[in-house]
Amino acid sequence: MVYYILRRMVSAIAVMAMVGAFIFLLLRLASGDPAAILAGPMATDEMIAGIRDRLGFNEPLPIQFVQWATSILSGDFGTSIFSGRPAIELLSMRLEPTLSLSMLTMILSVVLGISLGMLAAWRPNGFIDRFLTAFSAIGYSVPVFVFGYVLIYVFAIRTNWLPVQGYAPIDSGLWPWFSHLILPTLALGLAYIAFIARVTRASMLEVLSEDYMRTAAAKGASSYAMLFHHALKNAGVPILTVIGLSFAYLIGGVVLTETVFNIPGVGRLVVDAINNRDYPIIQSVLILTSGLYVVINLAVDLAYTLIDPRIRY
Repeated sequence: MVYYILRRMVSAIAVMAMVGAFIFLLLRLASGDPAAILAGPMATDEMIAGIRDRLGFNEPLPIQFVQWATSILSGDFGTSIFSGRPAIELLSMRLEPTLSLSMLTMILSVVLGISLGMLAAWRPNGFIDRFLTAFSAIGYSVPVFVFGYVLIYVFAIRTNWLPVQGYAPIDSGLWPWFSHLILPTLALGLAYIAFIARVTRASMLEVLSEDYMRTAAAKGASSYAMLFHHALKNAGVPILTVIGLSFAYLIGGVVLTETVFNIPGVGRLVVDAINNRDYPIIQSVLILTSGLYVVINLAVDLAYTLIDPRIRY
């Protein structure tokens, strides 16, 4: 087990090194002068030369990569071209709204998704199973921004129950913080609830049809014991895989959701950086999200052994 963990950590470092090299080359190998790209179309020759000297573009490419990688490893992600502030400072300012939205969405998706999937598998073709089928079709087919605008119209404009847009920091109070995240969480979590519920249902149906489940029922095991102690534990590996993948894909959905609900998070920061061609910010977000993907995949792989003791590495 220890050897496997070390091997997975080494492979994660190798993956991050390749991702870092790709992100570094993304700007350097683009057509044209990278300094001119960063300076924009209205820049003078002196401004372009200043950017080239400041960012070390006159050095050979391997030296540029070493300097860039050293800065990243020391926590220096560069300076925003648009605002002139350190990229890591801008990211830390936008991190709370994104983390709040992501964590609430995952909690809602996991709780509702697993619960609906288990109930649908326990009574196939019943009411909950049919409801889940219709809910999954809607969750897969309705885009996040469409569902988000429907929620805004119903719960914010027509009934005035919840805020239309924006974000309230958690320091301003629990209810202001939570009320601003209800609609974005529902809009973002719709597809993930449907996805987790469908996988849970399929995995649970397979386990419930096994001989040992019929044996447990014949011995008088309660419905609770059969579902949670026997079926869910043995069906947990594919469910855990889906949760890990959902959390990784969630970051892409956060960008769109923050734009619809005007939440000042990392997603909005990326959109503004792309519009302003602020490459240090874009590179910083790419590196951090790639690192998050790698950490989540590693955690999921290690969690397999906790759910199913038969898995050995």
